[in-house]
Amino acid sequence: MLSFDIRSVASRAVHVDGLLAPDDPVWREEDTRPTAPVHLVGRLSAAGDERYYFSGRFEGEAAGECRRCLTDVTVPVAEDVQLLFVEAETEGADDPDVYVVDARESELDLRPALREQWVLVVPGFVQCRDDCKGLCPTCGTDLNAGACECAPATDSRWETLRKVRGQSN
Repeated sequence: MLSFDIRSVASRAVHVDGLLAPDDPVWREEDTRPTAPVHLVGRLSAAGDERYYFSGRFEGEAAGECRRCLTDVTVPVAEDVQLLFVEAETEGADDPDVYVVDARESELDLRPALREQWVLVVPGFVQCRDDCKGLCPTCGTDLNAGACECAPATDSRWETLRKVRGQSN
């Protein structure tokens, strides 16, 4: 459960231990979604009038393709988060690091803030391993599995410099 009654949070801190599913409607089409539910643990408490503070951690996994060899890769994603929620029309509500809560709402939903934090942390590019050799630019062979028969690729833009240096290829 990632939605809490604002009145109960205003009177006492709440322990948060919930999951955000990969098929939850909070995710957008362009988001890198998790492969399994994202686990959120922390504490949600009042931080003054019409302000709420969450401190905790989320953990999950994201899938992608290795940027060098295009192998499917699953990477762990984890981050400590501190989130400040304020009701609209409250001082500081225009701060981009603050999440605005509609004053008419009776529930504080952590899902949109968690989604945003996930999107900021999930890596844009992944590698299957640090020493990945990638694909041959000529034939597409996976060089991690072994060498191919292609001649080493050369960049013709450097040919003039090679001639000047006396190293024509």
